[in-house]
Amino acid sequence: MLVELTQDLPVGTNLALLHFLWMLVSGGLLPQRGAIFPALKAMGLSDEASRRAWAAFRGGEWQIEVLLRLWRRQIEGMAGWQEHRHEGYRAIVADITAFWRPTLQNCLSKHYHPQANRALPAVIMGLVGRVGEIGGQRIACPQAFERVHPKDPGEKRLWRDLLRRLSRFLAPDEVVVVDAGVKIGDLQEASIERYVVRLPINFTARRSQPAPYAGKGRKPIYGPCVRPLKRTRKGKTIAATPPDRVETWMIEGCAMRADIWDNLLLPGIVPGPQSQAFRVYAIYDPAYEQPWLLATPLQFRASTVTAIYHDRWPVEQIPLAAKQMVGAHRQFVHAQESIQRLPELALLAGSILTFLAATAPLAPTGFWDRQPKRTPGRFRRMLMGKPFSQSYPFPEQLRKKASVTAHLPKGIAAHRPQTSSVVPSARAQTQSPMPVFSGN
Repeated sequence: MLVELTQDLPVGTNLALLHFLWMLVSGGLLPQRGAIFPALKAMGLSDEASRRAWAAFRGGEWQIEVLLRLWRRQIEGMAGWQEHRHEGYRAIVADITAFWRPTLQNCLSKHYHPQANRALPAVIMGLVGRVGEIGGQRIACPQAFERVHPKDPGEKRLWRDLLRRLSRFLAPDEVVVVDAGVKIGDLQEASIERYVVRLPINFTARRSQPAPYAGKGRKPIYGPCVRPLKRTRKGKTIAATPPDRVETWMIEGCAMRADIWDNLLLPGIVPGPQSQAFRVYAIYDPAYEQPWLLATPLQFRASTVTAIYHDRWPVEQIPLAAKQMVGAHRQFVHAQESIQRLPELALLAGSILTFLAATAPLAPTGFWDRQPKRTPGRFRRMLMGKPFSQSYPFPEQLRKKASVTAHLPKGIAAHRPQTSSVVPSARAQTQSPMPVFSGN
């Protein structure tokens, strides 16, 4: 699979990037604590091959969009791959992940760290995936990785760019599914008409029809307030608004209930023909203490909204496999392009590990692993420590580029500024030198 991803790249870059991807997928960064050169050397590569792999990663002629397109083609061609559809719609999930870089100087972006209880320097990346199933596992197929804007590296701008990208390429049968970090106003501003978003527990909305006139004062222009869940403020309990309708159903023997409010608007929106209405579902699941608040402008059954939101969870697997399983949670690259390329390749490697683990035979960790499962951690342990194959029949296109490099400086000498030697002109050589005076 790695050969299929890299063989169409420029000659030389394809083989070097193949080495780099093998290092990531096999977990070479874990024992080396994120150091790239020791991880490449541990694969059995020579010094020259290790330098070529580093050069291909840092400045090679490749783009992550091309690799993702080739990877999607492989996933869709896998036997047993099935896309999830609910009432004719398929879920397009979006999320943001962060690779922490607390000691990186001039880091453009920051992300909230729950243990530190504050925002720390981090390389944040937007993820877009399409959810399907293979080998009995629900997995997200990555569609795109979004970088931060160089002039506005905040999370708010990243979400805005990510949602605008989704609105341009969203198919008529696709629904955007996001978590509570995104607001309904952000989705409406990006002109996304089909979405399922989780709401905070203190969410309030208004009816799409103005409140009835009481006979005194100014006529109301806003609809009555709707509060899906009760809340407590200053020791007083504020009651919840009764739902418009209630739906019940069963999931694996568990009774589920949903309170539904129809034709709602955001607070501050005047009802009118141009106002964008939505529905709010309060899903009561016995497995959770707090109910879920989900909003969508589409007319779905409550069971369908719950299933669509469940399809958002596989997007969390890609960063988990990229950081903990691959070992890319520690990064020691400092060039502006490298600090963006390494998270992109790590996320791709995490997706590759997840899919290969779901389709490969079971690989128990040891004699104690009596009931193994197809997880990326077990598959990575099977690959870890194995050298790069020297007997695999590579295609003719996948080879080392025969370039003369003996005259080029190596190592640190290649990064130092070189002083140019200027040959004096013939006229300057024939002229007598100017006298040099010293003293008073």
